[in-house]
Amino acid sequence: MLHIGAMRKTSHTPALLTVIVILLALIILLLMGREPWCACGHIDLWGTVNTSEGSQQLFDWYTPSHLLHGFIFFAILWLVARRVRFGWRLLIATVAEAAWEVAENTPAVIEHYRAVTISLQYYGDSVLNSLMDMLTMVLGFMLARVLPVWLSVAIVIGFEALTIMIIRDGLALNVIMLLWPLDMIRDWQAAL
Repeated sequence: MLHIGAMRKTSHTPALLTVIVILLALIILLLMGREPWCACGHIDLWGTVNTSEGSQQLFDWYTPSHLLHGFIFFAILWLVARRVRFGWRLLIATVAEAAWEVAENTPAVIEHYRAVTISLQYYGDSVLNSLMDMLTMVLGFMLARVLPVWLSVAIVIGFEALTIMIIRDGLALNVIMLLWPLDMIRDWQAAL
């Protein structure tokens, strides 16, 4: 006879719910009228920044920020809910990431982003790109579980530095420009 405690330890409920959350987000994005994949007619591994297909391909220069979301969500949930099983914490992080993917692809957020940043060619993500963003966050969350804290911090700093140097944007600058746009940052980004 199977012991109830053993059943709870082997429960796949959080993993199943995580998959369902991702699928629901994808369905919502499709119902919102988002392009399933690049309207350009082809699927590439990498989208070119500051072009209309920049966030339409599998990955783009904002993919590292989604990996960082995973590290950050892991750290926050470890601080406030470390006694909650890993699978349930991953589900919570996935709900947050999926909510962001839906919100960032609403007309209001897209227009706000285009108005306050230099990304005039940004028209939102394709559903395929949103899927990869969510899966990249899951990867970051899982990596944060097994990597030493110092390496997780180094990866966060390294990816932020890399994207700031290459495309003059990243997670921190993106958040600043969405919440509190600064002309100084927009001018610096435009000088690229």
